[in-house]
Amino acid sequence: MSLDHAILGFLRYGPRTGYDLKKVFDVSVRHFWPAQQSQIYQSLTNLTDHGHIECEVIAQTDRPNRKLFHITNSGRDELQRWLVAPIAEKPVRAQFLIQIFFAGCLTDTEILHLLESKAKEVQRVIERFEHGEIPHPTHAKDLPPREQFFWYLTLDFGIDNAYQSLRWLKQAIARIRNKDYEQGIAGALAERKSS
Repeated sequence: MSLDHAILGFLRYGPRTGYDLKKVFDVSVRHFWPAQQSQIYQSLTNLTDHGHIECEVIAQTDRPNRKLFHITNSGRDELQRWLVAPIAEKPVRAQFLIQIFFAGCLTDTEILHLLESKAKEVQRVIERFEHGEIPHPTHAKDLPPREQFFWYLTLDFGIDNAYQSLRWLKQAIARIRNKDYEQGIAGALAERKSS
């Protein structure tokens, strides 16, 4: 996903400053698409250069001038074009899986510690979701129900992924405790074949 397109999507709801955009990223899509303030400002410059947004400078006497960004018709067209175009996902890069890939040189104790630590981390994320500590898309409450549905559908994806990761980690821990690695490939794929 392009950060430029995410910004166009948020500006479709109404004008915002760069600071406002950072806040809306943090309370809506951060769980799958975090953005740094510097990245947002770089995208705003790019979008302005391409005519997809316009900047309205609001003079302030006690602070620096406020820059309010508005989506243009060109920006709406670009967002629509991007939304309907199939996107090839980039390959996943997961450092943890590189560790697992080469874990054959670790002792059972070492690999179990690694997996159990990761399982605790994922469990904490799940608990944060369940107790409302992970920000839900708070701006969604001001949107029509159809828009709310799609915003929360992405949150549901994140929750589902966390549960799936925890399930896989628990299975991997059980397989190592059972010494399924002695069966090689068959031991690694045993759960898959039995389902």
